[in-house]
Parts: sequence; structure tokens; C-alpha cells
Amino acid sequence: MKEAIELALGLGFTCAAALDPAALTVREEVRAMCEANKCRAYGRNWTCPPHCGTLEECGARLTGMADGLLVQTVGRLTDPFDFDTMAGTERVHLARFYALADLLREKDPEVLCLGSGGCRLCKSCAYPDPCRFPSRACSSMESYGLLVSEVCRTAGTAYYHGKNTLAYTACCLFPAKLSLIHISEPTRRT
Repeated sequence: MKEAIELALGLGFTCAAALDPAALTVREEVRAMCEANKCRAYGRNWTCPPHCGTLEECGARLTGMADGLLVQTVGRLTDPFDFDTMAGTERVHLARFYALADLLREKDPEVLCLGSGGCRLCKSCAYPDPCRFPSRACSSMESYGLLVSEVCRTAGTAYYHGKNTLAYTACCLFPAKLSLIHISEPTRRT
């Protein structure tokens, strides 16, 4: 995991920590938040419920993973209504996350990458037409029934980073066969 953590920090993530997939708990109440459809993606995005699979199917995918990496990008807001920084931090986090996912999937396409929020590769999802980038698309941690604050605790990472901060959190889970020894560290970006 040391190599994966160094890779993530080299991409500019604020925090990166090892995560044990066996310690993750899939929660029906988290999936129910997706079903409330406040983001208006439920049933309209290939990486969101119900298209990402049942909660049982998502849980089965998680149990097939041996190691994990939790990553965060933390933004510092000037005030609680600093929407420019919120949007900018999200853009930076997504760019870092998809760069990390691409690097890890080059080593093993079975790496399961779960982002913060639904897939954002495309401006709008192709649903109901076929996904434009099925090998790069990422579901959210929530769509898999994971409570992000609980996952952070499991990894020994803060969920809340203090007043006027905002953290975007994602994770990548590795099948037993993946070796990260030969992944080169990129130039650190901010």
C-alpha cells in the first residue's frame, strides 16, 4: 500500500490512507438516500442505482477485494457559502481521482474505483444509450451503500477537517492479484 499512497499523494490528494475492504459495511439506509433521488441521477445514470447493481451485488464485489486506498481532496473555504471554492475543489478532486483510476486500471482493469458522487466523465450520462466509457466509469461510494464518514474512520482518516473546510472522498479497491510495486510516482500536482 505504501506505493499506492505515494502515488495518490504525488497526484496531489490532500490525504491518502490504506483501507481494508473487509472492514467495509454496506448499508441499506445509504442506498435509500440514493433512492430519494435528490441528485436526480437515480435510474438515469449507468453508475448509479439501480444500474450499478443491487446492494447485494455491490457488496459481493467489495468482498472480492483484498486491499484498498482512501483518498481525499480538502478545500479551504473563505466562508460557509464559498461556492466557487466548493466547485473548484470538486473539479480538482475529480481530475485527480480519474487520473489515479486510470493509472491503477492500467495495471489491473479489475480495480474497483468508487468516487464522490456519480460518474462525471461525461457532461451528461448516455443513459439509456450504452455508456461511452464503460472501462473508465466509476460509481460512487454511496451507490455501493458505503457511509463515507464510516469508511474514513475505518481508514483512520478524518472525515471533517475543521471549520470552513470541505473534503471530497473516494476509494480504490484492489483484487488480491494486483501488485503496485512497479507503478511510477508522477510529478506532484496541486
